[in-house]
Amino acid sequence: MVDDRIPKRLEGKGSTMLICWVLGNGCLFSWNSMLTIVDYYVYLFPKYHSSRVLTLVYQPFALTTLAILSYYEAEMNTRKRNLIGYSLFFLSSLAVLVLDLATSGKGGLGVFIGICAISGAFGIADASVQGGMVGDLSYMHPDFMQSFFAGLAASGLLTSALRLITKAAFENSKDGLRKGATSEGSKTVSDDLAAGGIEASPAHVDQFGKQLERKGNKQLLMENIDYALDIFLIYVLTLSIFPGFLSEDTGSHSLGAWYALVLIAMYNVWDLIGRYIPLIKLLKLESRKLLMISCIARLALVPAFYFTAKYGDQGWMIFLTSFLGLSNGYLTVCVITAAPKGYKGPEQNALGNLLVLCLIAGLFSGVVLDWLWLIGKGWPFPDENLNLMFGVECSALGQRKPKTKNHRILVFCLIYRNLHAEAVRIVL
Repeated sequence: MVDDRIPKRLEGKGSTMLICWVLGNGCLFSWNSMLTIVDYYVYLFPKYHSSRVLTLVYQPFALTTLAILSYYEAEMNTRKRNLIGYSLFFLSSLAVLVLDLATSGKGGLGVFIGICAISGAFGIADASVQGGMVGDLSYMHPDFMQSFFAGLAASGLLTSALRLITKAAFENSKDGLRKGATSEGSKTVSDDLAAGGIEASPAHVDQFGKQLERKGNKQLLMENIDYALDIFLIYVLTLSIFPGFLSEDTGSHSLGAWYALVLIAMYNVWDLIGRYIPLIKLLKLESRKLLMISCIARLALVPAFYFTAKYGDQGWMIFLTSFLGLSNGYLTVCVITAAPKGYKGPEQNALGNLLVLCLIAGLFSGVVLDWLWLIGKGWPFPDENLNLMFGVECSALGQRKPKTKNHRILVFCLIYRNLHAEAVRIVL
């Protein structure tokens, strides 16, 4: 006689989805907190392009760590890996508060380097947690994966809401910008503690308790190269615009100091909404060809943002930012939940790690490309001394500006020679 009862491991789906949501929230809550107080860092470090530099520091650490962890994935204890990651999130979040209190909210190069070091620690923690969680959830119910990624987006929405509230509460008080940023940071610490306390991970064994064999990473990647490219393209585009371009290059509007915060908040709201749309089966995109076409078509947002920033008003910019978030969340969940189907548990785990590796590679590439928006705005020589040196070397050539390729090469060689000589003089 067939037993019609629901297996125990399928019971409690609702509570499991809630746990996955909390774990996803804790995964990026601290990093999103750092992004949403970017107005404070712009005030504290006006010359360092903090919104761009912090993401540029974060991504190499995340990418390198995840590449190593993906290579040794089969030999690692995922539960310990995730717990270490959440613990690092907690300690790094605490370090942000300690650094601000220890320096009494003062700026300077030393403090900025400390913030960058904490950003790198966030990157290591993210690679450890996100790769491990996606790997484990890949061979469970697709709704668990969707819930985890919804939690990632919800962290951005919650931090944006907290930042708007704290900015409004402390705007007119003495040292209000710092108080608002610090108040939000304290909430980040408690959120990471909550996430780290409920993490768990099952073992990859079959019904007889034997270790399951799986395909190699290279074979899995080649069989899913379109999904890997999809997730890469999604985040190359997103990070080439968010948060750097939205924070620094959208001009001045009637919202004033609130403008960048509103744009980031709108992105986070629609990113979260986009991650819930695939729960409606009729609206979920599963065709591999259509997913690829959608990800490529999304690149049209680059010229759209450029011309809107140059000629459009804030309403159009808010609309584009909302669409950027909506498409980012929707396509991410569609790709991540579709890819692991048809594989064994360990293969799904490995594929989940590989897709997150492609995701972080896309993030890193997007962060690097984001600097291209600064061309024509004094970059790559934002510092007055370097601009002066550039002008001196040009005048040495008898020209105001180097007009040909050879002249430009000579100018840069002369600048490099002077910088090298100055460095040697200081060392000696």
